[in-house]
Amino acid sequence: MPTYVYEVVNPDGSAGERFEVIQRMSEPILTQHPETGEPVRRVITAANISGKWSDAEAKRTLNDDKRLGELGFTKYVKSSSGKYEKRAGDGPDLISAD
Repeated sequence: MPTYVYEVVNPDGSAGERFEVIQRMSEPILTQHPETGEPVRRVITAANISGKWSDAEAKRTLNDDKRLGELGFTKYVKSSSGKYEKRAGDGPDLISAD
């Protein structure tokens, strides 16, 4: 289901607080805030489409250690002992502050 952005319409006609609502496309557009009853209008925003260069794809790429190494990055993760262990890429296997 799509997520729609609405904003409260202030008494002077200016834009107020914005909020998101998950609704079916077949549902009517809201005219009142679901909690406060204030008048609202739907705001047109850019679509969030997952694709090759989307935020979702970036998160998947950055969380994939093998892929990070292929892209030339080195990833270190702090262990419970306070040392940093290599998870991807080139470089020393362990980095410590000692």
